[in-house]
Amino acid sequence: MTQTLRLKKNADRRLKAGHLWLYSNEVDTEATPLKGLESGGQVVVEAANGRAMGVAYVNPNSLICARVVSRDPAMRLDRSLLVHRFNQALALRQRLYAKPFYRLVHGEGDLLPGLIVDRFDDVLVVQLNTLGMERLAEEVVAALDKVLTPRVIVFKNDSSGRRQEQLERLVTVAKGELDGPVPMEENGVRFHVPVLDGQKTGWFFDHRANRAWLNGLVAGKRVLDVFSYIGGWGVQAAAHGAREVLCVDASGQALERVAENAALNGLHEQVAVGEADAFEALTALKADGEQFDVVILDPPAFIKKRKDIPNGERAYAKLNREAMRLLGRDGLLLSASCSMHLAPERLMEVVRGAVRHQDRHGQVLYQGHQAADHPVHPAIPETAYLKALGVRVFRD
Repeated sequence: MTQTLRLKKNADRRLKAGHLWLYSNEVDTEATPLKGLESGGQVVVEAANGRAMGVAYVNPNSLICARVVSRDPAMRLDRSLLVHRFNQALALRQRLYAKPFYRLVHGEGDLLPGLIVDRFDDVLVVQLNTLGMERLAEEVVAALDKVLTPRVIVFKNDSSGRRQEQLERLVTVAKGELDGPVPMEENGVRFHVPVLDGQKTGWFFDHRANRAWLNGLVAGKRVLDVFSYIGGWGVQAAAHGAREVLCVDASGQALERVAENAALNGLHEQVAVGEADAFEALTALKADGEQFDVVILDPPAFIKKRKDIPNGERAYAKLNREAMRLLGRDGLLLSASCSMHLAPERLMEVVRGAVRHQDRHGQVLYQGHQAADHPVHPAIPETAYLKALGVRVFRD
């Protein structure tokens, strides 16, 4: 017998509009006490009048206490539905990309809240970010096996979101064996990706289209890639004709990967690395009189929660100001943010303020967002998180 979760009067509006999340303050706890629900279990969601609206999995201890997995009250999220959703997701990616390197499942964007799957050909890297998904781990593996028969499946369950769901953070190989980086290709450039010990799933597919745009403008240029990680931007710039690239990151391990990825593409002479805090590096490069034609800023999220917005916006502003000081008379800035809480117009304002601070002119040439393998759910603004501005910064 499936448990039910009844909503308060009028609390079904967002659900009707297409949203997949339910908050604890929307639940009629007299009719269906949250404490009585099985953590991670699946429930039928009912409107205040008792009409069934769909199926969700629940976590009574989380602010988002339920996430809808189907609009059909008779359905359950099991191996069968997972296979169906994986096939739907795969069909989209195969239409988008010729090679098997992409985000296969993007959580709510693919109607599978709490689940991320990145594909590196026959290696799949999975993140189970909620208790409801964690309980389906075996079914996820079985469904992925049925749809793609991968050689390796890695559970990269070390995201900060798991802490909010009271889940342990750990990395395990659920199928096959893996003892090092895996090969992949993006925009015609080859990489070795550290899926076991790298950031997130090891790679950031979301910037693919933004990198492709920038790749067309770097030939013959001197490029600075700040927060370079393993060289997604910088090595691609070198591969597309940049004269010289400097990749800066605070992680020595990441920079070793930059050097390996540059060498993999025969670009070791064009690509240099510098281990430093980004802000300190920008200051030091200015003090040394260095100048670049192109500066790439792809920082981690400075704004993780709403309360971080004021400090985060100040950090983005300082970063963009310092970067612009390193551009020549007519330079190009690629300024990105993965902070969902930084609205696109606020990033534009940050860039505008930085341009004026340097008493220069700015022309926004490009406004980018996450690649199509990270589909945005139209009812869930939080799924549209990535922003990238390509800005010409020049003096009269």
